[in-house]
Amino acid sequence: MNKLRHIKAAFTAVMLLAAAWSASAQEPFKRGLEQISFIPKGQWITGVSVNYSQSDQDNYQFLIVEKINGDTYSFKVSPTLMYCFKDNLAAGGKFSYTRSRTRLNEASVILDSETTYDADHLYAITSNYYGTAVFRNYISLGTGMRFGMFNEVQLELGGGQSKITNGSGTDFTGTFERNFSVNLGLTPGMVMFLNNYSAIEVNIGVLGFGYTDTKSTTDRIYVARRKSKHANFKINLFSVSFGAVFYL
Repeated sequence: MNKLRHIKAAFTAVMLLAAAWSASAQEPFKRGLEQISFIPKGQWITGVSVNYSQSDQDNYQFLIVEKINGDTYSFKVSPTLMYCFKDNLAAGGKFSYTRSRTRLNEASVILDSETTYDADHLYAITSNYYGTAVFRNYISLGTGMRFGMFNEVQLELGGGQSKITNGSGTDFTGTFERNFSVNLGLTPGMVMFLNNYSAIEVNIGVLGFGYTDTKSTTDRIYVARRKSKHANFKINLFSVSFGAVFYL
């Protein structure tokens, strides 16, 4: 009788454990992270960033480069428009235009008293256009509505042209280039709201794939082509960007 009683108790314990395991297996696993509606559905997100820089050199000296005379400038404008189609999820696009010019009238590279290299009449100008499809996922920091983070996936298509000339008179030579590029990247960032409608954003590229195809023609005779591919799996400090964005 005692042996039968022990068998019944063991069987009952096994059945109870099986029932408890079955009940726990039916419940979905939850991490307990609280997520609020940081950017509600229906909001439009728009903004524009403009960068401009210029420098002039008059008999400037830098290390072994002396007698630098020339000027340079760069300009970039990038408007953005996105729509929040679901709470904390937004999609849209960006357009970018960049232009840069460098003009070097003269410069000398002096290695020692007997070794000197001179350069003059160097001119380069570049213009590029880029269109970018953007998908963004916002993440709130706690229950506050002022600070948040986002993950942004970008697919960029672009192209442009550049012209490089050197020398003057019978020694004049020039190269004309056209390029096409495709880039896919992941750029996490942080957003800080100044009020209900405006915010400051900062993002940085951490993952990216790119392809560039360039065709160059020198002196309208020599044609060359180069193709390049790259993949980045690290934080790119040169891709850090800041901007003011409006949430309407």
